[in-house]
Amino acid sequence: MGAEAGGPFEVVAAGEQALLVRFGATVDPALAARVRGAAATIEASRPTWLVDLVPSYASLLVVFDPLRIDPGSARAWLVDALAQAPPTGDAARRVELPVLYDPEVAPDLLDTAERLALSVPELVAAHSGRDYLVFLLGFKPGFPYMGVLDNRLVLPRLATPRTRVPAGSVAIAGRQTGIYPVASPGGWRIIGRTPLRLFDPRSATAFLLAPGDLVRFAPIDRSRFDEME
Repeated sequence: MGAEAGGPFEVVAAGEQALLVRFGATVDPALAARVRGAAATIEASRPTWLVDLVPSYASLLVVFDPLRIDPGSARAWLVDALAQAPPTGDAARRVELPVLYDPEVAPDLLDTAERLALSVPELVAAHSGRDYLVFLLGFKPGFPYMGVLDNRLVLPRLATPRTRVPAGSVAIAGRQTGIYPVASPGGWRIIGRTPLRLFDPRSATAFLLAPGDLVRFAPIDRSRFDEME
């Protein structure tokens, strides 16, 4: 167990060549900020034994090279480094994403509105009416887990996942919203689609979004969608 300016944390083993730094166990923007702050602190030093950093909602997986350092030494280094790591204070990058909310591209839009006792315009207004924090990327390359949803939009995943969800599909599940970056199976409720590419391996950055970004959805019509696509 260790402590820092933002609160306590613990470092536990996660296999033979990884350590997990835990800051909490809930989906909370404050905890997500501490995860980003810890990752930034480690990256700033970038020890030679570091292989990878994998952030989650409230924890950070630190993968190390066991031929360069033993687990005990790696843990001691992390505890010492993170004891001085403040929560990230970087200004959030704001990203506006155009979305077509239309049953032609959103097979769950009408059913979701009915289940929530909302009209489609009310659902669209609620979904596009706030900023969403990108907590992490996962599941597929560039898939953003974002939150939190308006309480009026909270529904569980589909009982039976689809075998194929088109790239760009904007969906909701629980208190989160996300975007499928590539065609893949999926069980979230699809309520729209963006014409933008979230994952492009040929690009220098590859991912359109990053943890810590604030995303706002901007409704567009079909002609604008076709033009941008």
